[in-house]
Amino acid sequence: MSKKIKILIAAGGTGGHVFPGSNLAAFLIKKNYSVKLALDKRGYKYLDNLKKFDISILPSSPLESKNFFKLLKSFILVSYSVVRSLVFLMLNRPTLIFGMGGYASFPICFAANLLRIKFIIYENNLILGKANKYLLPFAQNIIVSSKNLEGISNKYNNKIIEIGNIIKKNIIDYSRIKKNKLNFTKLNILILGGSQAAKIFAESLPNIFLQCSKNLIPIKIYQHCLPSQNENLKLFYEKHKIEFEIFNFKNDLIEYFTKVNLAITRSGSSVLAELTNANIPFISVPLPSSADNHQLKNAIYYQNKNYSFLIEEKDLNDKLFYLIKDIYENNTLINKIFQNQRQHSDKNVYDNINQLIEKITYDKN
Repeated sequence: MSKKIKILIAAGGTGGHVFPGSNLAAFLIKKNYSVKLALDKRGYKYLDNLKKFDISILPSSPLESKNFFKLLKSFILVSYSVVRSLVFLMLNRPTLIFGMGGYASFPICFAANLLRIKFIIYENNLILGKANKYLLPFAQNIIVSSKNLEGISNKYNNKIIEIGNIIKKNIIDYSRIKKNKLNFTKLNILILGGSQAAKIFAESLPNIFLQCSKNLIPIKIYQHCLPSQNENLKLFYEKHKIEFEIFNFKNDLIEYFTKVNLAITRSGSSVLAELTNANIPFISVPLPSSADNHQLKNAIYYQNKNYSFLIEEKDLNDKLFYLIKDIYENNTLINKIFQNQRQHSDKNVYDNINQLIEKITYDKN
């Protein structure tokens, strides 16, 4: 692929937008495209291997509408971001832009429309995000993880292309490892708090695991937490003789995927797709404050596919112990999930993206 094809990937805000963007960048670099990542300061912190990416930091801001003064302030910040994006695009002139969703991708894509630069938006949740909703009329296409997407007007159906989940290729490859069933005498549980909820899980889940231990359910806990929580979690698990391993933020979780047979996780689309592709049964706990309650919609979708279990945060104390107990005492529960997950794969996602880029950049029909 010619280096003359310049791809810009606009992402930022939460890890749910940054990780698909960095996954896409890593793939396109290997395909010999010229790739830049445009991130905001918040999104920049999620990438722990920055040397392989050409990154520019651009300002961004969500549009606050709680009162007039916040709305005015955020409008000024967004306008400034668009102006900065216009200058950046005029200096770099990418062939094609991918907007990965969220407020951080809006200024770049809006500026691209003003400069008549083609852009594609990506939506991996099951309800159209606000930024993508505003950008859709001007986008070349919207690529989606699933066509079961709410919020798109019928007049834009011709723009929808279902490609799958843009997750790490090593996880897609890992999912091809064949196992007939899960055999276990101990529950090795991975706890993933995501970018916004590690603190809450570290506060609420240990006492439930203590209840499991007191009821002679053998467990080992692999828990993501904040660095400030390391010591308290360590002391708690050591005091109660619960096997554990704690870790802080990691961009690549595959080392833990090889160790566990169950996960408890927030319901961001990327992590649910990773666990499903890796054939790890999981209990999904949606973040109640997620925009448009999209995490609950994600969790319901995966539960309806029989890829996972679902417990809302308000029910954790009442229901989680009993679900873990049922899973341990009845292996068929977890193996039904495992077998259903094995029927799913996003292995074609990158081929689908590559074909779309070639079609757009070379005007192929």
